[in-house]
Amino acid sequence: MPLELFKSHLEDKGLSESTIKAYLYAVEIFSDTYTVDHKQLLEYKGYLIEHYKPQTTNLRINGINRYLEYLGRTDLRLKTIKFQQKTFLENVISHADYTFLKAQLKKEGKVKWYFIVWYLGATGARISELVKLKIEHIQVGYFDIYSKGGKTRRLYIPKKLKDETLLWVEKKGLRSGYLFLNQKNQQISTRGISLHLKYCAKKYGINPNVVYPHSFRHLFAKNFLKRHNDISLLADLMGHDSIETTRIYLRKSSMEQQQIINDVVTW
Repeated sequence: MPLELFKSHLEDKGLSESTIKAYLYAVEIFSDTYTVDHKQLLEYKGYLIEHYKPQTTNLRINGINRYLEYLGRTDLRLKTIKFQQKTFLENVISHADYTFLKAQLKKEGKVKWYFIVWYLGATGARISELVKLKIEHIQVGYFDIYSKGGKTRRLYIPKKLKDETLLWVEKKGLRSGYLFLNQKNQQISTRGISLHLKYCAKKYGINPNVVYPHSFRHLFAKNFLKRHNDISLLADLMGHDSIETTRIYLRKSSMEQQQIINDVVTW
């Protein structure tokens, strides 16, 4: 019950589903072994540093700090650890691979998966948002995403994508309901999408490490900045609380950096 109340508290703050899940997991691990006092918190931090990567450690620490804040124990706040940020993005699908994947899916008549990949790459949608997309949203051209914290983020659907989608659902005789369904004609799951994307990557000879739902969100951000260099607008479109989070998309991916080195360094 306490964790359920904490979960509701996080939802009221407008945090994303994935962040809430991570924070609840952090508190669950803590509560299994440790108690809420300064010494125990430091021991938990040591455990995290020993067993997890820096980014994961800080995510867990942030979760605990949120929990302490919820309990009214801000005097026990833990400090996150400092580490050097990478100067590149890792495992981001290239625009060429994205285009190739779409083309192969369309060629083989895998229309649903063709649209799933297109929506991921052309809207910046989180996977948890994509599965909630309905035909009614396509008809109006956007999807308003509300959080309990009172925040609203509008997910825009580009005109070309909207028009092709409406033709597809019209052929299927559908006018309402979830856009993407599983084999049982029920709302598709995030896990189902993730697993099938890996399958597609292997089938079409694309590096599986770059074919996962969030990779397409990264691709959307990078492509957007190339064509419309407005990082403030991108932050709003991505649903970032801080523009600092969005700045990472100004960086090149590791593959892009390697290609630049190959092209430039000829001495």
